[in-house]
Amino acid sequence: MKHDQAFRIYHDENGHRAGLESQPRPEPGDGEVLIQVTHSSVNYKDALAGTGRGKILRTFPLIGGIDAAGEVLSSQHPAYDAGDAVIATGWGLSFDHDGGYARYLCVPGDWLVPMPEGLDARSAMIFGTAGFTAGLAAHRMLLNGQHPDMGPILINGASGGVGSIAIALFARLGFEVVAISGKPQFASWLSGLGASNVIGRDALSEAKRPLEKAQWGGAVDSVGGEMLAQITRTIAPGGNIAAIGLAGGIELNTSVMPFILRGIGLFGCNSVDVPYPVRREIWQHLASDWRPRDLESLLTETVGLADLPKTFERLLDGQAHGRILVELD
Repeated sequence: MKHDQAFRIYHDENGHRAGLESQPRPEPGDGEVLIQVTHSSVNYKDALAGTGRGKILRTFPLIGGIDAAGEVLSSQHPAYDAGDAVIATGWGLSFDHDGGYARYLCVPGDWLVPMPEGLDARSAMIFGTAGFTAGLAAHRMLLNGQHPDMGPILINGASGGVGSIAIALFARLGFEVVAISGKPQFASWLSGLGASNVIGRDALSEAKRPLEKAQWGGAVDSVGGEMLAQITRTIAPGGNIAAIGLAGGIELNTSVMPFILRGIGLFGCNSVDVPYPVRREIWQHLASDWRPRDLESLLTETVGLADLPKTFERLLDGQAHGRILVELD
């Protein structure tokens, strides 16, 4: 039996531990597909799971990694054949099922998306779950009538994976983009991605009344908490907010006035269990008309499995930005 290394996470009476260990090649059962993974990525959720700082995994031990891309080796699913290029994100990966930080990944075929024309495993994982989440935010906002004429899109957590891709994506779609970042050293990089202006984290701190001056046509919020409340008070009539994170807290202290008097929309974006038709549509957009003009500019690091522990720590300590690609070759 062939063995390769995998990044496995444990939590038991001895506490949390994670690292590389030998993994046998799994065999697909009914409805499953065996993938040879060539690329994955590092997301905030991966760092929480890999360090034990967040309660992400439901069962232990598990192989980490919520993203994977590669080639089908064998299939017991009618939609896929050996040699097909595929993407796996979300669902049970690194939650209650082994994830993408391994050479071999066996998953239900219903979790997969065929690699769309215009992407390969590497470019798909520059997007990864972060890019898919940004795409889901755009999808929901556009369906509810978001339009460039409504005003600029405000994006916070701008130097992170989702935020940076959202900047590039909305700029590609013709929106003016304003980025909120607490890391001024990345201002020029964010401008290069498509932000017309970069403002500090305290820019909305005085937005305390139920309704403030309408400044933004819409927003992509990865912070939550008080900053999300401030954003609700400053969105233009008919505008939309896509909520995709909670780094700033889970509470939302606001009023119904922006929703009733200005008709704004607040959409939660859960990238884990998006139905296949929508999932495939978003990936096709990311590969074509929503694809940032310079996808490579979003990639700031490329690491291997052995580099994951220190990469997780740097990400959680605020010392990383953009997208981090994992190569398994």
